[in-house]
Amino acid sequence: MTVSAAVSLATGRRRSMPGLPLEQFWYAGASTPRLWWVRIAGHLTPRSVVFQNAVRTATGLALARLVAGSLDLSHGFWVLLGMLTLGRTTAGATWSAVRSATAGKLVGSLAAGALLVSAGDMTEVYAALLVPTMLVAFWVGPVGGPAWGQGLFTLVVSTAFAQIAPVTWQLAEARIVDVLTGSVIGLVCGVLAWPAGARGEMRRSAAALFHATAPLIRVTVDRAATGHSAPTTRADAAAALRRTRRYWRIAHASYAQLRTEPPPRHAPEGGPDWLAALNFSSRVLVGAYWLPWSQGTAWPSDAASWAWEATDEVVASTLRAAQFPADGVTVRLAPLPPGVLTRIPAPSVSHLVDVEVWLHALASDLTTAVGAGSRVEGGFW
Repeated sequence: MTVSAAVSLATGRRRSMPGLPLEQFWYAGASTPRLWWVRIAGHLTPRSVVFQNAVRTATGLALARLVAGSLDLSHGFWVLLGMLTLGRTTAGATWSAVRSATAGKLVGSLAAGALLVSAGDMTEVYAALLVPTMLVAFWVGPVGGPAWGQGLFTLVVSTAFAQIAPVTWQLAEARIVDVLTGSVIGLVCGVLAWPAGARGEMRRSAAALFHATAPLIRVTVDRAATGHSAPTTRADAAAALRRTRRYWRIAHASYAQLRTEPPPRHAPEGGPDWLAALNFSSRVLVGAYWLPWSQGTAWPSDAASWAWEATDEVVASTLRAAQFPADGVTVRLAPLPPGVLTRIPAPSVSHLVDVEVWLHALASDLTTAVGAGSRVEGGFW
């Protein structure tokens, strides 16, 4: 039903889906300005990698423009272009890109200088070489890396400028100076502003996400155990849902950037599984959307007591997991009381089983996310 509703909303066939929790598709009826505001406001924090990248890029461009104007560099826009193309999200990756690009520029500048000296003012030669040089540069450059990209682009720039006005081999020299200046500025920004990239932020955002989901787990089970359904009990979870969704978006952005960065050389084995942490939070949200809305009656006292004790264990384990202890976390879940499923009305049986399966799945995701030494003790009925 969730997939069907999502497809219907994406294709614009229906704006509302009867029977579905409104919180799951809260964005379906939201205006475009509100959606933009949610997206922007959610990342207005120094703990967001989107915010960090924006600050790093804006600072680098401002410094590049200041340096290019102050030093009156010829073709100063190359300084800004070099900062944009060679800047990375970590200081190490930026340094690696700058080293490769410098070697490529040197080789490309030598080739461009030789071409300019040998061809002189014969624009026909440059016109004939421009298109094939561009094809090779834009084909090989993105695949070969910064060295190939910068070297071949230097040839493209030289053949293009030579057709506009008379140039000398010093054009290649100017490009080296400008791009190296931009590279140094990007490297300085990378060292001074969040040099570790998303690695540190991934841990912090995952910890914040665990803290945000803990109260939502409790609210979800409390509603389900008391037999409350959607029409009267949405408001008590609204704040927890908004908080969880906000940290979920920040953590997803951190994970997406982390996957684009080179791994550390000496990564410890059995460390945290960040994808499992995101899966844990997604499972919490799905349960919060669906479990409390199921129609049912209040559970017997022993079933409700089991649910609250199991919830306390999962919530406590979630808060412990936010510290990512080196020895992992252990989640101890007791099985359902004997015979409880025979003493509750039929509509509530599947409801109770859904809650049990949900709590066990959360425990499994949690132990996987934290890493070595974690385990789940206890089983199903």
